[in-house]
Amino acid sequence: MYATYHKHTLQFKFLAGTSRGVLRNKDSYFIRVSHKKGDSQYGLGDCAPLQGLSIDDVPDYEQRVADLCQQLSSQEIMLKDESGVFTWLDTHVNKEFPSLRFGAETALLDLINGGKKLILDNNWSQSPHQPIPINGLIWMNDQQHMLNQLKEKLNQGFDCIKIKIGAIDFDQEMALLEFIRKQHGPDEVTIRVDANGAFSSHDVFEKLERLSAFSVHSIEQPIQPGQYPLMRKLCAQSPLPIALDEELIGVHESGEKAELLDQILPQYIILKPSLIGGIQASREWIHLAEERNIGWWITSALESNIGLNAIAQLTATYVVQLPQGLGTGQLYENNIPSPLQIGDGKLFYAAEDVWQDQICYA
Repeated sequence: MYATYHKHTLQFKFLAGTSRGVLRNKDSYFIRVSHKKGDSQYGLGDCAPLQGLSIDDVPDYEQRVADLCQQLSSQEIMLKDESGVFTWLDTHVNKEFPSLRFGAETALLDLINGGKKLILDNNWSQSPHQPIPINGLIWMNDQQHMLNQLKEKLNQGFDCIKIKIGAIDFDQEMALLEFIRKQHGPDEVTIRVDANGAFSSHDVFEKLERLSAFSVHSIEQPIQPGQYPLMRKLCAQSPLPIALDEELIGVHESGEKAELLDQILPQYIILKPSLIGGIQASREWIHLAEERNIGWWITSALESNIGLNAIAQLTATYVVQLPQGLGTGQLYENNIPSPLQIGDGKLFYAAEDVWQDQICYA
């Protein structure tokens, strides 16, 4: 096998505000694997830690990518199926580097499936009539900019809106929710909010109570992760459902995952493959959640279209009941041109379009 990588910095079309700061760009490290040097058939994967959040957002990350490519290139590796890919990665990629594993998974699965961007066996990429419902994402900004984003998403046909909160004045955020509800009832527009852990133990119950007045579907990660007793209390007593997000990061072993779910008993969990260990890890979380009647949805973590395609194909292997968080492909000025398209609040694969991935190995 032969492997190389190429670093590509994605540039946001706007200043993407979160409770952890403003994002202007994001680095992706594209892994390209083939059976031998010069092969026209290859697999591509996107290794893309999220700054300030991924546990593998470390100074020597690029060297880790280079080391993995060297390891792939220096061994005779026979990977005939999905199981073989996961087994090899379990042995050779540290679980403390979830985005590296996800990128390697994607590249290797792409290669064994013929290098056609077909990562997993499902009909989604061949069937434009089976789109995935997604939410429209509204980034933190001043109230007027958030209102403008809201109107744009509604005009685009989204009936599920996710609003990032916790960075501007809470009263202004409440005013935004009030505006939505005056225009659109809960039967017309579903509202999700994402606090990214911005609330404190002193004000979280008050804020959840105020949010509940606007028929909010759920809130993601209201407090910082690692506060199991308080989070369990919130999940038991909150007037609106709670979804765990950052809480799942860094939890790798099956027993630890089960223990977390049993201790906190959330209403939902949110799965970001780049942050929690990739495809195999996401499947395990889903299995454990469904055993406990805990709902879930899958969300991208600002990957390029290479990573988003893999996450969408993972999502399509399930019968999804809720809108997913897969609307990030249009955030960048210089994303990888692809068949991934959004229309009427859904993500679909326009089979007539082609991938233009030369930039991934320039």
